[in-house]
Amino acid sequence: MTREKGAYSVQAVTKAIDLLETLAQDGDNPSITVIEKKLDLSRNKAFRLLATLEDKGLVERDELTGTYTLGLQSFQMAQHILKRANLIRLAHPVMEELARKLDEAIYITVMNNDEVLFLDMVDSFQQVKAVDLVGKRFPFFTNAAGKVLKSVSSIDLRSRGNKKRNIPDPQSLEIELDEIRKKGVAVDFGGLGEGVCAVAVVIRDYAGKVVGALTLLAPSFRMLQERLEQEIIPSMLEGAEELSMKFGYMKISA
Repeated sequence: MTREKGAYSVQAVTKAIDLLETLAQDGDNPSITVIEKKLDLSRNKAFRLLATLEDKGLVERDELTGTYTLGLQSFQMAQHILKRANLIRLAHPVMEELARKLDEAIYITVMNNDEVLFLDMVDSFQQVKAVDLVGKRFPFFTNAAGKVLKSVSSIDLRSRGNKKRNIPDPQSLEIELDEIRKKGVAVDFGGLGEGVCAVAVVIRDYAGKVVGALTLLAPSFRMLQERLEQEIIPSMLEGAEELSMKFGYMKISA
């Protein structure tokens, strides 16, 4: 189904975005009078928009001058976008190298709250392949990418506050995450769909902080144990180390 651009736009949202763009572009911090004239708004509508955005931290008001600037939350959101764009830019060459070497689909994945987000992918040339998951989200406990990312974070899966996660067996998952943390790699069969195998390894930055995971997806019938152990896992760990070094990570030998 196609639709005309703007057919479902909400005017208040459109005006809020216009307002943020105005604050981002102007060299001088505008007053409410300037804003209402630029955006063709009544004083009441301009005030309500500004108050709403201020409550969310997207806009800040100078109490002395009565002028407005972008708030800290706007800059934090921009930083998240830039970090992900930078992650994709740095990861893509390594992903291409792995995809050509292993002839399987390679993804870059990140944790978003309690879900794994599949950000970018380099596909294989195989005729039989797993479905494209770019832009898809999955609960972390259902797949290798989520498990490898959670394995390096401190979290009590059995606490009362975690019941909303709907984890089938938190105790078993804690044991599994501990094993994944020791090995540095997670492998699952069927977590992302019947007949799909996933292999995931973490990527770290200069401070040792995890920024994402390299994740391989392939039909299970190609992921024989011998191939996993001798080819797939060593190559994925090597790729993760190469990408982590691009972020300034230096592995300290014991």
